Amino acid sequence: MTASENFLAKPVATLVGLPITITHTALANVVRGMSPVLFGALHFLAKIASQLASAAHTQGDVQAAMSERLLKLGLPAGSLQEATAELFRKAGYNITFTSRSYYPTIDDPEIQCTLLRAQEMARYVQDGVLDCGLTGYDWILEQDAKVVELAELVYSKISRRPVRWVLAVPNDSPIQSVKDLQGKRVATEVVNLTKRWLAQQGVEAIVEFSWGATEVKPPRLADAIVEVTETGSSLRANNLRIVAEVLQSTTRFIANADAARDPWKRRKMENILLMLKGAMQAEGKVGLMLNVHKDHLQAVLALLPALQKPTVSSLSDPDWYAVNTIIDESLVRTIIPKLKEAGGCGIVEYPLNKIIP
Repeated sequence: MTASENFLAKPVATLVGLPITITHTALANVVRGMSPVLFGALHFLAKIASQLASAAHTQGDVQAAMSERLLKLGLPAGSLQEATAELFRKAGYNITFTSRSYYPTIDDPEIQCTLLRAQEMARYVQDGVLDCGLTGYDWILEQDAKVVELAELVYSKISRRPVRWVLAVPNDSPIQSVKDLQGKRVATEVVNLTKRWLAQQGVEAIVEFSWGATEVKPPRLADAIVEVTETGSSLRANNLRIVAEVLQSTTRFIANADAARDPWKRRKMENILLMLKGAMQAEGKVGLMLNVHKDHLQAVLALLPALQKPTVSSLSDPDWYAVNTIIDESLVRTIIPKLKEAGGCGIVEYPLNKIIP
């Protein structure tokens, strides 16, 4: 059988209804009996079919490779949702939330977002449903989750401070210390965390799970509560006072153990963190640049605080210098007049999006 006949053998057998296992001799007889026109047409179609099969195989390989280049990121719903979205925006990532959807879109094709309550995040990251996510240190402890903590990001719903889990009781309660909880009833969302804390204090109490509105439960439904607070205003509004602090909690960027060992995913997560930390570092700071004559340079530099030290550059005129620095925005209104008096001129204040150490 010639090379052309061999190339056509399988497709011809299929077209004329012969079994694929038929001998090459029989197939050769079928091919040789064709007219030149039919032979040429079939040869062309067979070549096209072969190329399409090869292209499909290549595309499948590419898609398989691309599917591995996907980081499954969990974003916290609830109180941290807006603060997290704003932080990502400042870091350069635009996240779009749609109503009734738990899969926000992000302008990075290598990231797939899932919106989950912070209370559940650590478990899904631990189990590998998500590669990484943001959640509170409190919920990692509550679930006793085995995850890799890549970074601490100190932000909460309305501030850049840790939140506190506190033991609180009504203002007129006789309970004055944790020891007074012996045999009492405590309501909280963090049952496991509270039980461990009470055990450390040598106290046995009844700890019940609260589905929410925990502040309204004492004194009728509970003797005390363990509740999270950022400012304490909600506790005060419900006539509660703090007896003791159970835990301070901050947001953590956590990763699944296998994902943290994957070189591409680990690098992707670290790049995200670099930008998030840079955005947080820039908050509340501005840049200042100004020109100053050499005779006044030291007086100007003495006024300028900086992350490291102000940058001083020579200008085309050897008697003049350009000075560039970063300061707290709250200092601007007092320091600019002083810089002007010290001999600075051409003073420009500019906003900062990120500061990468």
